[in-house]
Amino acid sequence: MTTLRFKMVEEAIKRKALEVKSPEALASEYFGIHVFNREKMAKYLPEETFRTLVDSVDKGTPLSREIADSVAQGMKKWALKLGVTHYTHWFQPLTGGTAEKHDAFVEMDGKGGMIEEFSGKLLIQQEPDASSFPNGGIRNTFEARGYSAWDATSPAFIVDTTLCIPTVFISYTGEALDYKVPLLKAEQAVNKAATGVCRLFDSGVSKVMSYLGWEQEYFLVDEGLWAARPDLMLTGRTLIGHESAKNQQLEDHYFGTIPTRVMAFMKDLECECLKLGIPVKTRHNEVAPNQFELAPIFERTNLANDHNQLLMVVMKKIARRHCFRLLLHEKPFKGINGSGKHCNWSLGTDTGINLLSPGKAPQENLQFVTFLVNVLMAVYKYNGLLKACISTATNAHRLGANEAPPAIISSFLGSQVSEVLDRIEKSDTEDVIRMDAKAGFHLNGITHIPELLIDNTDRNRTSPFAFTGNRFEFRAVGSSANCAKAMIVLNTAVAEQLTTFKKDVAHLMQQGKSKENAIYSVIKEYIRKSAPIRFDGNGYSEAWKKEAYERGLDCETSIPVILQQFIAPDVVKMFESQGVMTAKELEAREEVYVETYTKKLQIEGRVLGDLAINHIIPVASRYQNILLEKVGRMSMLFSSEKLHALARYDMEMIERLSTHISEIQNIVEQLSNARKKANKIRNEKEKAMAYHDTVLPLFDKIRYHIDKLELYIDDEMWPLPKYRELLFIR
Repeated sequence: MTTLRFKMVEEAIKRKALEVKSPEALASEYFGIHVFNREKMAKYLPEETFRTLVDSVDKGTPLSREIADSVAQGMKKWALKLGVTHYTHWFQPLTGGTAEKHDAFVEMDGKGGMIEEFSGKLLIQQEPDASSFPNGGIRNTFEARGYSAWDATSPAFIVDTTLCIPTVFISYTGEALDYKVPLLKAEQAVNKAATGVCRLFDSGVSKVMSYLGWEQEYFLVDEGLWAARPDLMLTGRTLIGHESAKNQQLEDHYFGTIPTRVMAFMKDLECECLKLGIPVKTRHNEVAPNQFELAPIFERTNLANDHNQLLMVVMKKIARRHCFRLLLHEKPFKGINGSGKHCNWSLGTDTGINLLSPGKAPQENLQFVTFLVNVLMAVYKYNGLLKACISTATNAHRLGANEAPPAIISSFLGSQVSEVLDRIEKSDTEDVIRMDAKAGFHLNGITHIPELLIDNTDRNRTSPFAFTGNRFEFRAVGSSANCAKAMIVLNTAVAEQLTTFKKDVAHLMQQGKSKENAIYSVIKEYIRKSAPIRFDGNGYSEAWKKEAYERGLDCETSIPVILQQFIAPDVVKMFESQGVMTAKELEAREEVYVETYTKKLQIEGRVLGDLAINHIIPVASRYQNILLEKVGRMSMLFSSEKLHALARYDMEMIERLSTHISEIQNIVEQLSNARKKANKIRNEKEKAMAYHDTVLPLFDKIRYHIDKLELYIDDEMWPLPKYRELLFIR
């Protein structure tokens, strides 16, 4: 890219940035104005309809079609006042994104005119083509019928001039074709199991909810530079590119001053999010240059997940408004940190108790330890499945690197919590279950700094599943992922484990033990059994990989193999016993995930081959010819001995260029042949394995030689924006 083109792009970016004005109103004044929340329901719905709808959301009571008609009329009235012209069922197919089909609020009036119409029937269901979305063989092309159905627990919202109605997506034969159906079922499963355990401690508990607080990491790049990188455009990551001399080694970007243009984007984004009811709260620079993070206030898991899915769409739209492109790929740039989506997960009762927060009284701490240990048992039993639920072709670049949780699931508890569990395991009495309150200390010699309170657990950034004081942080989820995939697995596994726990306690009570003694005995046994999953050390170390294997933890690194966890017999049994997914639905998902893995590598292989042959080699050859011409002309002026002394570097460079060009051509040919061979394999699992074993390893080999050429070739001639240009917003 020429210097002139850079200047043109920069001027366009500056002009666009100046057009953006930040909102001056208080967030509380416009929060949720585009959401059909309870305030709008109370205003636009008849009182009886409002009460019935609220009861359905809070207590799970069924909704009749008559109520749906009344809700639809209220929604329509509210939406039309805001200039809405269309409505859509907004759902989450197995593509990992969201889907929508817009219909206008119009029907013929029978007199040659039109009227605005929206009935309960249209609110309740639509009929998207089920065979056109990933379905793992559940639907064939000639069996296209599928239904989207209204999820009343997630409020409708308005985007532009369209009323969006959150819905589930199921097949004609009833199987789930989305993430929302199994997520809602997993929520019900953990509610039922956790409520049963809670009643061992408090008979007043009637409901348990899971909560999710996601932390969304992302990169921003200038739109003009993005458009000049075919790999970024088509795959979301740079398949080639030499590291910048300066990247994140000074650690000066993390929590640094937010660049002016980025701040304008963040303010605009936050304004749009708040209008849509997404309670965004935290923003900051992340570790890598051009990397940032956005995090909200915790919400019920289903709603939090909907908000994250909506956020990813809104972020991309707002980024373009500011002449940026937003990257959600887990590893868009080599040599610097990738992006994750930390999922902070907890359980809470309808009585206001956080079940993963230590209490003040021994009885409360017994309940806390009970849930903590059962979560550990669930993570221990299904550590392979938890890894599978976050394993993708894109997240594979991040897992196992010295920047993100390793490809081994373990749990960090911190010294104080670990000591409590160790005391319980070794003691025969219940009085060892105590948690110290937050300790305080002052900074020596600085009297004006108030007392600092220290949490009962530290943080471990190398742990994929860390306890952080009152919740677990599932750090291994990828930045582009649908959180539901991880939350479905986690909630179902915990529900299964809590069900087992209650049975084990009941069995001991039938043998004559007191309730407290039975609970304590089972907890002790679980602490012993789940010990292999607890690890407070450095998850990046080579020693841990060896130790984890000896502990019996899943240490597999091949994504196609890892994905087989979804159809493992014990996993199928778990999901079916909790009523979350059937064997057929799990088989379909495993097939979709495997096929998606292959397709991602297919696309990357084609793009990389195109870049190498049509972009890089012609430029390298042209530069080589310039050097050859230079040496040739010098040979006409100087003797051989003098020429060797004066043109030695040029001749060596010509040789280097020849070597790298030849290697690129040879390996690209190998890549093409490997893809062709793999594509002939009919079995999807075998095809994915072939891509993993024979195609993927060639990517880095090609990249090595191209990145070397980037160092040698005239900067003015290099056809792609370099890392030093992509990674530093000016």
